[in-house]
Amino acid sequence: MITTVEKVLFLKSVDLFSQIPGEDLAQIALITSEEGREAGEDVVVEGEVGDALYVVLDGRVRVRTKDREVAQLGARECFGEMALLDASPRSATVTAITDVALLKISREDFQEIMADKHAISLGVIKVLTRRLREANLR
Repeated sequence: MITTVEKVLFLKSVDLFSQIPGEDLAQIALITSEEGREAGEDVVVEGEVGDALYVVLDGRVRVRTKDREVAQLGARECFGEMALLDASPRSATVTAITDVALLKISREDFQEIMADKHAISLGVIKVLTRRLREANLR
């Protein structure tokens, strides 16, 4: 289990949160929970209602949609950003390749913070926009 200070420092190194001031990251760190998955275990499943964002603390995960691998993610990378914005079904299945440690941020808690902190909202929008652009180039 990592401390709140360690979570803040870790989140600062994640692209999605890198431009957010430390005091705002402290608020986000307080709403995170740590989770683990064993190799081969699904973290989220395509089609299920999304309710959280995940950040990989340690290990690797595979992202696939319709049985096609679209990415592999490791430490300091995140998935589930769209679930922070709405409760639509997950667009992909994410499975642990190795044993993986994750930070989970629920939509309900995150939306309360986003309502007051516009920099956080912009961070999410920037990552989603970049990912859409990358998807269009494939």
